[in-house]
Amino acid sequence: MFTTPAFAQTAGNPMDSLGGLLIPMLLMLVIFYFFLIRPQSQRAKELRDRVNAVRRGDTVITSGGMVGKVLKASETSEDIEVELADNLRVRIVKSTLMDVRSKGEPVKDAT
Repeated sequence: MFTTPAFAQTAGNPMDSLGGLLIPMLLMLVIFYFFLIRPQSQRAKELRDRVNAVRRGDTVITSGGMVGKVLKASETSEDIEVELADNLRVRIVKSTLMDVRSKGEPVKDAT
């Protein structure tokens, strides 16, 4: 009497839902690249350049937290000689340096 005929729904295109997911994912990847990956790689490159350019008289900080003054540094050698205290000299591998401060460079704020 008052019934209406039921019509079959047409199947949705699976490419529509894939495009709906693909665009936000690509947008997130672009955002991650510009806010996380790119700045980190730039900081790593700057540190690598500073470590390779370390010279006598610079103040260095090792990955162990020791702060010392460079006494001998060579472009060809992978290690440097650092004075940690009076009459305490150690040889340190350049790749273990976390920061290099030149003679006149001020200390950075921790903020």
